[in-house]
Amino acid sequence: MIIDNHPFKVNELGHLEVGGIDTTYLASKYGTPLYVYDVELIRKNCRSFVQTFNNLNVNAKVAYASKAFSSIAMLQVIKQENLCLDVVSEGELYTAIQADFPTEKIHMHGNNKSEEELTMAIENNIGCIVIDNFNEIHLLESLLEKHEKQMDVLLRVTPGIESKTHQYIMTGNEDSKFGFNLNNGQAEKAFCLLHEHSRIQFKGLHCHIGSQIFETDRFLIAVELLFQELNTWKEKHGYTPEVLNLGGGFGIRYTEKDNPIPYEFYIEELVKAVRNHSRKMGIPMPEIWLEPGRAIVGNAGITLYTIGSQKHIPGTRDYISINGGMTDNLRPALYQAKYEGVIANKASHPPVRDVSVAGKCCESGDMLIWDLPVPEVNNGDVLAVFSTGAYGYSMANHYNRLPKAAVVFVENGTEKLVVRRESYMDVTKNDLHYV
Repeated sequence: MIIDNHPFKVNELGHLEVGGIDTTYLASKYGTPLYVYDVELIRKNCRSFVQTFNNLNVNAKVAYASKAFSSIAMLQVIKQENLCLDVVSEGELYTAIQADFPTEKIHMHGNNKSEEELTMAIENNIGCIVIDNFNEIHLLESLLEKHEKQMDVLLRVTPGIESKTHQYIMTGNEDSKFGFNLNNGQAEKAFCLLHEHSRIQFKGLHCHIGSQIFETDRFLIAVELLFQELNTWKEKHGYTPEVLNLGGGFGIRYTEKDNPIPYEFYIEELVKAVRNHSRKMGIPMPEIWLEPGRAIVGNAGITLYTIGSQKHIPGTRDYISINGGMTDNLRPALYQAKYEGVIANKASHPPVRDVSVAGKCCESGDMLIWDLPVPEVNNGDVLAVFSTGAYGYSMANHYNRLPKAAVVFVENGTEKLVVRRESYMDVTKNDLHYV
């Protein structure tokens, strides 16, 4: 039996199964809350991007956006799949180094890169830095001079496009903390600082218009605006880009209201647009870079919880409470993200009522799912929440001093613990006595 619209099965016991492993077994062995990833699905998602570019005979790089979920084991899988890596902090870069990720395949983002972060990137000879602001240009110049090195860079620009997504994850609009604006001359000024620089090798442009996007039209408009700027630079300065990074943001299915299109379609449309604009400009087609994160891991992950108390409010609502919540999945509280789930040990049972899933944090806004159809629920049942592979563990926190959950990878019927569950000692290890 297949779970509707989710890539997991129900086994002969009526339990939810992930990667050939019964989720109730995983919950019993490793405890809950527990993040579980189907590694085979992660690999499949990686390969769908790479293979589509190969089928189109286009030079391209696919960089996993590690902010979606970063751990040593995760980056080792990305390394095995021969993808590049996008990092946005010293911590993410450190994790990549610990995973022995090839540094020449690492790209660094960030709107406020520190001197320490840039120094770490330079000393480890990473492949590219995506420049975000004027301060960064001057800081990078001085550090490259100090270390007597060169660095490939892209210039991040905001094309002034408002994507159809939540305002918190909309990044390509004109009023954005990210990048140089195309419409007020900032991008042109930055270009003049970088063009023919002795130590900064200016490879091309970067654009990211937002996240959880379900259509191609905004991407295609962004491509057109980028080429308008590139055409101006070609006419004025004779500049021809080597790289065009179109970011990520490809939507996944969280609930029945989400209708993502195949990733292959995004790529085909983007390649067609870049090829047409390059032909019109009379330049070689630049190498296309993409940065999927959620699209790689989002649907490959679930979170398992143990159900505790229940509350019935006559004529209003039924609540069930779980032993996790906004500490392991902040997205519902942060920007009203929606999820679906199933009672993992009763996955084959028909629903008999709707319940609302409450987290255990001392916060009224700690609600994970509203109106989830479930069978009869008992204390100790296991709830599985789908599509939590992206921005679950990576946004986890210690609110109410709750320890962070463990992470387990499953693949072809075997499981492996890849992130240990925190203890209370871990939570308090940096605390110091006052008296």
